[in-house]
Amino acid sequence: MDDFLDGLYPEITLETDDIIMTISVKKDYSQTKDVDERKKEFIKDLNDFIKEFEETPESLEFMRYFDD
Repeated sequence: MDDFLDGLYPEITLETDDIIMTISVKKDYSQTKDVDERKKEFIKDLNDFIKEFEETPESLEFMRYFDD
């Protein structure tokens, strides 16, 4: 099933010294013609995604991975 989804959405991998995150983008940003506006829209959506994740039980469960 993963092979089927591979071509369905564009992906981006973001990496810092601490985190590697691969994101599949479901939203079609092609309607925003100006590339700078498209980038702002994507960054806003990315920040919204992070804020939403912060409020989920899964975010706490994920942090519990580091418990002894």
